Amino acid sequence: MSPLTEVSIFTFLLSVFAGYFLGVISGLIPGIHTNNFALVLLTFSPFLSEHGLPLICVAAMILANSLSHTFHDIIPAIFLGAPGDDLALAVLPGHTLLLEGRGAEAIRLSALGSAGSVALALITAYPLSMAFSSVYPFIQEYIAWILVLVVLIMVFTEKGEPGKQGLLQRMRYPLSALLVFMLCGFLGVFAFDKESLMHPFLSIGEPSILLPLLSGLFGSSQLIISLMSQPLIPYQFKSRMELERKRIIRAIVVGGTSGSLVAWLPGVSSSIATVFARLFIKEDFDRSLDTSPDDNFSTDSVTDSAKEFIVSISGVNTCNAIFGLLALVVIGKSRSGAMVAINELLGGIDLNPPLVILFLLAISLTAILSYYSTVFLGDNIHRLLYGFDYSIICYAVLALLFFMCLAFTGLFGLMVFLIATPIGMLPSFMGIRKSHSMGVIILPVILYFI
Repeated sequence: MSPLTEVSIFTFLLSVFAGYFLGVISGLIPGIHTNNFALVLLTFSPFLSEHGLPLICVAAMILANSLSHTFHDIIPAIFLGAPGDDLALAVLPGHTLLLEGRGAEAIRLSALGSAGSVALALITAYPLSMAFSSVYPFIQEYIAWILVLVVLIMVFTEKGEPGKQGLLQRMRYPLSALLVFMLCGFLGVFAFDKESLMHPFLSIGEPSILLPLLSGLFGSSQLIISLMSQPLIPYQFKSRMELERKRIIRAIVVGGTSGSLVAWLPGVSSSIATVFARLFIKEDFDRSLDTSPDDNFSTDSVTDSAKEFIVSISGVNTCNAIFGLLALVVIGKSRSGAMVAINELLGGIDLNPPLVILFLLAISLTAILSYYSTVFLGDNIHRLLYGFDYSIICYAVLALLFFMCLAFTGLFGLMVFLIATPIGMLPSFMGIRKSHSMGVIILPVILYFI
């Protein structure tokens, strides 16, 4: 029986809205990754199905959650200095705007980048999907070496914090990046090899070692880092976006294209795509970070480069989430935790036009809701944060992640979580991008295909 025959449009729309709301929560609370909700929903899907919610609605909820998350996660990244791995590079220009009292403008730029990338993805979805499906056999044949090339680009474009540095100082960052990549990679190899040792205390569905791995590397590690600082938010005033239209269009195209390209490669997340996006806006952006008041460089140009980069990074994250779905449809491969969950729920999507159209409508509805709620929250959330003890959120989420890993993956999963947490903190202490932690997936994939 087709999954479409057992669902009403009202139930489907309600599920999309529920997924959108979960994306707001996961986006606003640092440490809760969209993959966490995807895996939890997958775990509870038998229970939900028994109580009358069709699996296609659970899948729509996961899809809406993953898309909504990419809109809203810019808010804690800017206002609390607590980015996920996908937005780590956006913190510096966004925080600069925040300190100038223009945090709301940074949020609006990000929302525009995400919304623009949705429009770009919907327009280019068919031609790009057909193009990638034709070249994918070549990609699959050389996937290991393509991933090695991606890793080399990641490592050797690592410059750490901007500034004038000597040769030895500059070499420290690529070597640190390689060390983090290899540590995470070997942790991934160990965890996947010993996955059978997981004995969950709460057995609902199939346990996944990804839960403790990703929760430790990208969740609890960032929360602990955030607890070490006390974010202070200066007075904010409403400011409209001030960026040339051609820069906005370029940023959306660069971000959207980068996000769509990496969606077809296993283990390559949108955080890695931001590295490639930076290469296209590299010259002006790097100069904007290195410029001092005494340099002969336009302040307006500096600000515009930083703003353009925020738009671009947000476009990367959102477009990657959409093309992850298209990769699942066209080549039958899951490229994110959310797509793994959807694939397991539906047993694959294939080229089922009614189902694909339904999901594209879910994407459009989620994007519209997310754009307006992101702008609204960006304009008003600073009022809520005044006087609020941010550490309460951090401790609560840390406890939640701890007990989720223990309940759903047992003592072995908890051990992996506890090992992954300090390793996930290394990039922040070393001054390098957190995307190198994706070695936890990339290295096992490389070793599998070699």
